[in-house]
Amino acid sequence: MSDSSPAPSPVALPRVEFWCDLLCPDCRTALDDVRALRERFGDALTVELRHFPLEKHKHAYPAAEAAAEAFEQGRGWEFAEAVLDRLEEVERGGARALVEIAGAVGLDADEVDTALIDGRHMLWVDADVAEGRAIGVEGTPTYVVAGERLDGGKSQDGLLERIVGLLERNG
Repeated sequence: MSDSSPAPSPVALPRVEFWCDLLCPDCRTALDDVRALRERFGDALTVELRHFPLEKHKHAYPAAEAAAEAFEQGRGWEFAEAVLDRLEEVERGGARALVEIAGAVGLDADEVDTALIDGRHMLWVDADVAEGRAIGVEGTPTYVVAGERLDGGKSQDGLLERIVGLLERNG
């Protein structure tokens, strides 16, 4: 065996789609699973936040639009996690609370405010919602891994293990 043998290439894992309502308490709980997945698989794993604001949460759609702007500014996950951590505050304060959270995580808060006013990310959110409905997303959190939809809205028991199994079998 030679020391010049090429290093094994990293395993390509399927992408994990995390269908989320940023004002959903179950999605806040699901963040623990997302964090555990990132810790376990590191940079080999891509977790994509997909917007699925539920009508029962008054400010969920603006939260999704603000998150889209946060992703444009390069801090989408940080913003999404901050909103989920402070969802009661957003429910009470609406756009004002979203802009405050944006500033707290280092975003250009004025630009987030402007994005909420001009609606520049409405099509992004609408496209996610339409795609979610087309593939059978009914509630949040829902994951899509290796083409399999996993609904965590009813119960998250055993969901992390199922996701890990799908990633390991399909990676």
